[in-house]
Amino acid sequence: QVQLVESGGGLVQAGDSLRLACAASGRGFIRYAMAWFRQAPGKEREFVAAMRWSGSNTYYADSVKGRFTISRDNAKNTVYLQMISLKPEDTAVYYCAAANSAVGYEITDYNYWGQGTQVTVSS
Repeated sequence: QVQLVESGGGLVQAGDSLRLACAASGRGFIRYAMAWFRQAPGKEREFVAAMRWSGSNTYYADSVKGRFTISRDNAKNTVYLQMISLKPEDTAVYYCAAANSAVGYEITDYNYWGQGTQVTVSS
């Protein structure tokens, strides 16, 4: 069982940077694939970024490639999402997710979810 708590969201201007953090509690964190999803008002939740438990491979949605970076610190049981050059279309609730299997791009690939953190980017 893994519990996830996101933090770091806020209101920023277009072009600004923000770093989200997801603190995990529970056993076995190091073995989980981790991901970030987001959900904008009126839209479905979408994949943003993911990484294997080892951190050796990372995966990104085309819309965030080159601007977002996912990373993890297994010693701190924390995964991060560094976001730069933010755009108004990045506005969404960002969710952290964990999978006790291989990395996936679908919501159904992940077993555990955080409560989400709001990111609002003004133009």
